[in-house]
Amino acid sequence: MDNFAARANAKTIPIVALTSKAYKDWHKRQPKATQAWLSSIDFKPEAGNIAPLPGRDGTLAKVVLGLGKPSSDPAKAVLWAYAALPGKLPKGRYEIEGELEASEANDAALGWALATYHFGRYQSKQKSFPTLVWPKRADRKAVERARNAVFLARDLVNTPAGDLGPAELAAEAAKVAGTHGAAITITVGEDLLAGNYPAIYAVGKGSPREPRLIDIRWGAEDAPKLTLVGKGVVFDTGGLDLKNSSGMKLMKKDMGGAATVLGLAQMIMDAELPVRLRVLIPAVENAISGTAYRPLDVLQTRKGITVEVGNTDAEGRLILCDALADADAESPDLLIDFATLTGAARVALGTELPALFCNDDPLAAAILEAGTATNDPLWRLPLFHSYRRHLESKVADINNIANIAQGGAITAALFLNEFVSSKTPWAHIDTMAYNLAARPGRPPGGEAFGLRAMFTMLEQRYTQVDPANPTR
Repeated sequence: MDNFAARANAKTIPIVALTSKAYKDWHKRQPKATQAWLSSIDFKPEAGNIAPLPGRDGTLAKVVLGLGKPSSDPAKAVLWAYAALPGKLPKGRYEIEGELEASEANDAALGWALATYHFGRYQSKQKSFPTLVWPKRADRKAVERARNAVFLARDLVNTPAGDLGPAELAAEAAKVAGTHGAAITITVGEDLLAGNYPAIYAVGKGSPREPRLIDIRWGAEDAPKLTLVGKGVVFDTGGLDLKNSSGMKLMKKDMGGAATVLGLAQMIMDAELPVRLRVLIPAVENAISGTAYRPLDVLQTRKGITVEVGNTDAEGRLILCDALADADAESPDLLIDFATLTGAARVALGTELPALFCNDDPLAAAILEAGTATNDPLWRLPLFHSYRRHLESKVADINNIANIAQGGAITAALFLNEFVSSKTPWAHIDTMAYNLAARPGRPPGGEAFGLRAMFTMLEQRYTQVDPANPTR
């Protein structure tokens, strides 16, 4: 695994990681010169703060890492304190002093790993990071699994739409499927009509890059059915209801739901969870042309529900509705979708906290608990069914946008809810899938919000893992 070493050598630099309380006792035991140095740089052991300690010859002899006070605030988590290290330390080999508890060892390794991400596909000079000796008691397979899934999702979101169209997204999905021996079917262009995916076709037919439905299946046929659906709009102009330039700028990330779902599927298959996994990704480009769908068109859907197009920029829910209806028809044990669906969710919760909608209270509680345990939080918003009236249409069964501006994340979720049976446990995650600013372990660009939380919930659900000590 990149940026990790199996063992220390003569040049390895120790890292001493200390909580605020432990730092006081440690500080008292240090030589007066060390105490003076720490005072001169005004070091405080808050989470993520580091203090380099020079040796007698002036070289770096040791690093002090602050872990802060125990906190339920994910921003102050031990995971992110360790993630602060790779970006602040000079090149070299480092090792954490002492033997950590298993949970902290996992956090240390994963925090370090996530902080070494760099999207360098288009850069001639690659960025390098320091190396960490693998922490004892850390679950290497679990850390690598999480790291690889997050990096996959980040890479996909960060890739410009010019190089990641529906065909390229399908090719990436095929790589994931092939690595794990999964079956994959890709339905392209007018074959979507023959296969009864009319809404996916309608949204994607305006682009010369043909729309498609990616369908992956893996696992024993008699295992519980778990179906993941990801919004795969590779670029969103808004269609004929054209976005302005600032609204369109980041739309390469509009396939962030698909990217997150592929990362999650990769984790599930790598961990060999005992499920019958199905992954559905409708992949389209919402483009402008003479064949693009229009405002006030009435679209057919797989479920037979007709939809009036109130706005062509509300395209994500249109492609998802066909995929959700297909998934729901198999009566899965669990149905989960990820989508960069609404700006309204960002207004409500900001860009760093995904919105969770769920029709099953125990399932929602399990997801939120896993999010807290993994420092990958989500926040539940209500499926407030009274707002369904705002989606009424005078010419079709439903409109794809509400007739009010408020509560847009809720009305979008209620639209999707029309295509899922009340008997199917369903979770919908409305995510930004993008970091606007740098934080430890989370550089600007694509992000897989909720991925680690959802995997932990699934691992606990299907293998009865102890919630007090989940893998990351």
